[in-house]
Amino acid sequence: MTTRTVSTTPEPDSARFSSVTFTHLARLTDDTGLFEHARHAVARREHGYCTDDAARGLVVISREVGPSAEALRLAERYLTFLTHAQDATGAFHNRLGFDRVWSDEPGLGDWWGRALWGLGTAAARCPAPWIRQEAHHAFVQGASRRSASPRAMAFAALGAAEVLRAEPGAEPAASLLSAAATVIGHPGSDPHWPWPEERLTYANAALAEAVTAAGDLLGDPPVLAAGLRMLTWLLDVQTSDGHLSVLPATGWRRGNPRLRYDQQPIEVAALADACATAAAVTGAPAWHAGVHRCITWFLGDNDIGRPMWDASTGGGYDGLTPTGPNLNQGAESTLALIATFQRRASLRAVSPAG
Repeated sequence: MTTRTVSTTPEPDSARFSSVTFTHLARLTDDTGLFEHARHAVARREHGYCTDDAARGLVVISREVGPSAEALRLAERYLTFLTHAQDATGAFHNRLGFDRVWSDEPGLGDWWGRALWGLGTAAARCPAPWIRQEAHHAFVQGASRRSASPRAMAFAALGAAEVLRAEPGAEPAASLLSAAATVIGHPGSDPHWPWPEERLTYANAALAEAVTAAGDLLGDPPVLAAGLRMLTWLLDVQTSDGHLSVLPATGWRRGNPRLRYDQQPIEVAALADACATAAAVTGAPAWHAGVHRCITWFLGDNDIGRPMWDASTGGGYDGLTPTGPNLNQGAESTLALIATFQRRASLRAVSPAG
């Protein structure tokens, strides 16, 4: 059994976040896009780029208040990558080699959903008008499509929610958000498994966030209640002795034993986003406490008591294993770190308990 040793409980004060920048993100980015993988802090060119990461990169930079000129240049590259990946029907390629050749056909998988998440966030939030305009155009083109995958639709719904918050009544976004809530479904009546699927896999909280956002922005109280019920349970089952213990990469099937490792930063970031959305909708302190747990998971308040980021590089570690962090600092983990730390603003209004 792994011994968890944390000398002090990390607190998300401003000093702990002062060194969190886009430095490592810039290190992983060239004039084409964002490299997917790294060996420690060094990009691995042989694995190329993916739409998933460019989309997440566009999300975090668009969220930033007063981004630097360098950050906006990164946003420009990620937006250019996404518009190059999109075909005339609104579908997207996902994987581009270092030779700048796509290795797949355009489709409507998770990458389509994440692309719309990035485009919708940029259209709603980016301070550069030309980026907002181009992102909105590409979002509308992609929002005309529908996927059968609940996660793809959930990611797309997060982009649609951003557009609706900035432009209430925007029909393409409202239609997509409504469709996503339908595809995701509602939780069942079993209090021990209030989830619309028989198995939890990855980025689970994004589904709860999408349903919560749909209920809030479309004025549907039963849907809002369903999303909050899903998220309440998900936060509860991923909390252990007051700290976050997220589901491992292998997931968890109903009725089966739950494993502990390897834990992925993407789960923490998805939960932080969902709790921040629930906090904004309800104002309930429990959701601020959830964001707090997500932040401190990266700072070391986790199952093994080890920080999950490298303060010297600004990179996020790729996974939490029984023996310590996986010290590789790839794009997904670094983006999860940045996205989670960006949520510290939601802690200022309410001091979390527990």
